[in-house]
Amino acid sequence: MSQKKRFLLRLNLKLYEVLEKWSSDELRSVNAQIEYLLTEAARKTGRWKEDKRQKDTKQHKVDTQTQDTSE
Repeated sequence: MSQKKRFLLRLNLKLYEVLEKWSSDELRSVNAQIEYLLTEAARKTGRWKEDKRQKDTKQHKVDTQTQDTSE
């Protein structure tokens, strides 16, 4: 398991409520939703470089899902 850095995050109450609903809709905790959103933003801007092992795992999941839907 990768190591996690703990830190305090203060959010506007309205933003927290939005994140709470959004995370519930996607069956995640608020913490996991924030981490997911930040990771996706970092990927889209080219700031998140996945190592080869992560890419292979991700590609395997896509290949498996594609096979399941094409059968």
